[in-house]
Amino acid sequence: MIIARIHSIAFAAALSLLTSTAMAADPEACRTVRMADGAWTDNVAQNGVAKVLLEPLGYQITTPLLAAPIIYASLKNKDIDIFLNSWSPSVDSLVKPYLDEGSVVRLADTMTGAKWTLAVPRYVYDAGLKNFADIKTYKEKLGNKIYGIEPGNDGNQAILNLLKDERFGLKDFDLVESSEQAMLSEVARKMVTKDWIVFMGWAPHPMNVKFDMAYLDGGDDFFGPDQGGATIWTATRAGYAEDCPNLGTFFKGLKFTVALESQMMGYILDDGLDGPGAATKYIKEHPETIDTWLKDVVSMDGKEAAPLVKAAILQK
Repeated sequence: MIIARIHSIAFAAALSLLTSTAMAADPEACRTVRMADGAWTDNVAQNGVAKVLLEPLGYQITTPLLAAPIIYASLKNKDIDIFLNSWSPSVDSLVKPYLDEGSVVRLADTMTGAKWTLAVPRYVYDAGLKNFADIKTYKEKLGNKIYGIEPGNDGNQAILNLLKDERFGLKDFDLVESSEQAMLSEVARKMVTKDWIVFMGWAPHPMNVKFDMAYLDGGDDFFGPDQGGATIWTATRAGYAEDCPNLGTFFKGLKFTVALESQMMGYILDDGLDGPGAATKYIKEHPETIDTWLKDVVSMDGKEAAPLVKAAILQK
């Protein structure tokens, strides 16, 4: 009787484990994961990590390229599922209506310690341009220009608001809009000849290692306190984590650090790797991240995730 009872308990425990694992797997409708690509290198790196971790689990990843305002409208309309690169406070005014109505969900904070604001080469800073209030003093050296990134970006909008504000006397300045790569190329070119430039800077980014640069004070009303100190968070369409609970678990656990992302971004910008290539290189160098990122995650058919990803990445 005792032996039979032990066998019964063991069988029930095994059945419960099997059932809970199977139930953790997502339905077929969740197989395709539509992640927005904001075209920023940090977002490319983030999406690369998600792709190389999820594809061995049976998911199919698409990354449509969208401007920031379109991303949140697309989440509302359920045209995409998730966006890994929301920066607060910079996107707060843009995304607040969607959060308030519940059409977009702030799923998880993925990074603290990020920052974004205007920056200058160190030699410009040392020569006296240390604060937003100093910019107008050196307008001739700067050519009446401030360099941003792609049109529609929230950083560009902050710069445009700055130019309109009478406190800093910058109404005669122009915003130069271009891609991230084009802006960084212009910064690099001017630094070779010690020309002056004010540009959009942020961390994480390898620019902080590549360039001897400094961030300006005084822009709290436009970029937030602490030189644009930011929290990066993951936005999803309403109901996504409930519709796809395994993916919900995965994306809630997908955390990054400034150092980690900066390293992967360097692989992209300096080594010419794409997002998945940069992610694969980083994971091979730091295999312990697999267990961390895939805790309590399973494949589409309910198998433990970490061994499948290790086989796909580390054994190649």
